Amino acid sequence: MDAINDLVLTLGDGLWTWVLLPVVALLGLYFTVRTGVVQFRLIPEMFRTLTNKTPLDDDGKAQSVSAFQAFTISAASRVGVGNIAGVGTAIAIGGPGAVFWMWTMAFVGGASSFVESTLGQLYKTKDKDGFRGGPAYYMERGLGARWMGIIFAVVLICCFPFAFSSLQANTISATVVSTVGVDIPWLPWVVGLALAFLTGLVVFGGVRRIASVTQAIVPLMALLYLLVGLLIVGMNITEVPRVFGEIYAGAFGFQQIAGGAIGTIILQGVKRGMFSNEAGLGSAPNAGASAAVTHPVKQGLVQTLGVYFDTFLICSITAFIILVSTPDLANAERGIGLTFDAVTGQLGTWSGVLLSVIVFLLAFSSILGNYYYGESNIEFITTKRIWLTTYRVFAVFAVLAGSVLAADLVWNTADGLMGIMALVNLTAIGLLGTVAFKLLKDYSEQRSRGLDPVFTRDRLPELRNVECWADERSVTGSVPVVRPKAARARR
Repeated sequence: MDAINDLVLTLGDGLWTWVLLPVVALLGLYFTVRTGVVQFRLIPEMFRTLTNKTPLDDDGKAQSVSAFQAFTISAASRVGVGNIAGVGTAIAIGGPGAVFWMWTMAFVGGASSFVESTLGQLYKTKDKDGFRGGPAYYMERGLGARWMGIIFAVVLICCFPFAFSSLQANTISATVVSTVGVDIPWLPWVVGLALAFLTGLVVFGGVRRIASVTQAIVPLMALLYLLVGLLIVGMNITEVPRVFGEIYAGAFGFQQIAGGAIGTIILQGVKRGMFSNEAGLGSAPNAGASAAVTHPVKQGLVQTLGVYFDTFLICSITAFIILVSTPDLANAERGIGLTFDAVTGQLGTWSGVLLSVIVFLLAFSSILGNYYYGESNIEFITTKRIWLTTYRVFAVFAVLAGSVLAADLVWNTADGLMGIMALVNLTAIGLLGTVAFKLLKDYSEQRSRGLDPVFTRDRLPELRNVECWADERSVTGSVPVVRPKAARARR
């Protein structure tokens, strides 16, 4: 088993170092330039579109989940193991400098996130529960490459609802065992069975139930975790300048460059950053496509905000919890243990119970988000209900298995699968980027005229295989669209 683990680790590191790292950086910079730094320039628009009213069907019901609910579904997947265990692993391996490269990855990757989620909205399809879409759909409809979409869908299903959800369950189980502090062989099985039961209750209810649960859990878990982090940082406020100094010195310091460690630092920051915020990975567009909005760019902006929420808030607070509490990182434990020790060392053993609750909320919501990504891609491959039911059973079983298995092999396998998935998606959005640029131009022109942007297919008639967006009435439903008199006259 150790030999298999070492082989998977070597192949995964090779993929990330020699292929993905340059592709992620160069494509992110290209999108940043071509969109006019959309990830910074339109931050106010991100908050405005987050709370837009949801278009309604003729019967007065919401066409699909709202922009905010789609945000919470993607945030549910983003905010989880990557924010606690992943950040701890990045710091343990790459030192404080890895945090800087996580931040950099979030900003540069924000442009990639905008492009992929905008494309996901454009090429979405309608089903009985609302809308669905994602990379597999824009690969088939935008590129005419269904084979590419199927490859992506299969890798995503193996990666998110199976491998990543197993990791989330493993983190919950490990945290509960650490909190109890006694070696009880059957405890992981009890945790796994309870977690699998709760997962089954939600996932068999469809996307709207998932959206309602994540809408309740995500704000609560984020607030709880931020409060704990701010308390610890506040108790060590005099250490904050040192922490910032170590982050920037570790990212650019001569010692790291001369010692050849700078590559490890950057790699850990980029890899764990993508694992956490999923910018360019191809997962968030599955959630973004489920939203009912009046313009594809709106979900591009909302999902970019999700990248910032994940990295600049949740990941950063984890990094500061660790770095203000553990100035000596030599031989530091990787993963959840480093964060757990930092929290309990600052607040006492009682805080282990609180952290266990937070980890449960973080990880459980991620399991739900991961599940939805898989469901959307199962329905891309086949619409036969038997396969969806079979997938749901296996997704629940993966949660149970992850609670009792050793994590190292699963972590390394997930890293490799994530790399393959990212490479396929980045290739697709690189080829389709000009479509997203045209949509952004259309959105910006409407906003400059004081309109609430509405997109219909006739605005870009050169686009093919766009199923939705037929006309303004079907797009907006009964939601009133702000159109000043002067603007109406021009139309």
